[in-house]
Amino acid sequence: MKFDYNAEYFNPEHVLDCGQVFRFYPFKDGYFVISADKACYVHTDGNKTVVESEDNDYFYEYFDLNRDYSEIVKRAKTHNIPLLTRSAEAFKGLRLLNQNKEEMIYSFIISQNNNIPRIKGIISRICGGLGAKREFLGEEYFTFPSTAVLAGAGAEFFRSAGCGYRDIFLAETSVRILSEGIAHLEGLDGQELKKQLLSYKGIGAKVADCVALFGFGKRGSFPVDVWIEKIYKEDFNGTLTGRNKICEYFTGLFGEDSGYVQQYLFYGKRQNL
Repeated sequence: MKFDYNAEYFNPEHVLDCGQVFRFYPFKDGYFVISADKACYVHTDGNKTVVESEDNDYFYEYFDLNRDYSEIVKRAKTHNIPLLTRSAEAFKGLRLLNQNKEEMIYSFIISQNNNIPRIKGIISRICGGLGAKREFLGEEYFTFPSTAVLAGAGAEFFRSAGCGYRDIFLAETSVRILSEGIAHLEGLDGQELKKQLLSYKGIGAKVADCVALFGFGKRGSFPVDVWIEKIYKEDFNGTLTGRNKICEYFTGLFGEDSGYVQQYLFYGKRQNL
């Protein structure tokens, strides 16, 4: 099964390359993307971006295709911030994904103080060791392990997968989620969700904001990392110190559009726009 969408507001490269997702790689004319226990092939054909999958409803939601990004781009430009204006225009095909919540919790614990190639490698090893083997379009892949499987793996498995000091975080957090579930996190507002996420082993402020933004759809979240600190100083002439204060500054400025703006700024700066 397949569906398509206006490529102007759905650019697979920009969507996948901006740090919000780790389970994808080049495939044929586009990318092979894996989320939870599903896979799709996404590529651009002329003025359309095409998605082939075995679950179109899942990936339509995953790529946030029910949302009109032309309006988001317009709102971003009204702030008259040069880097933001350039980025929103150049990367209008960038979309925020709606990813599996539990997968995001574990993936972003792995992401802390780490680089993207290494993160992708660790997650791939965990999926290869604990996930179920599947096939789509002749391509073999592994599902992301369930919390029950992760909780039974133990810190030693995570250490052997290259997680380093994060091994104990993954072991303890998976055991806690197996016991409690995450249903109690579902209906929380952004601030309360962040507060609750911070109570899990291995989740600090930036990871909590990433999980809230990319997993729970809290678009008012604004993750702050070294790139955002650089942007704050160089493009906003900021004088505040401390990531929590910088986060408060940006969420106060951009409100419910904070997550979109963060991605435009982050990706634009990394692309030397």
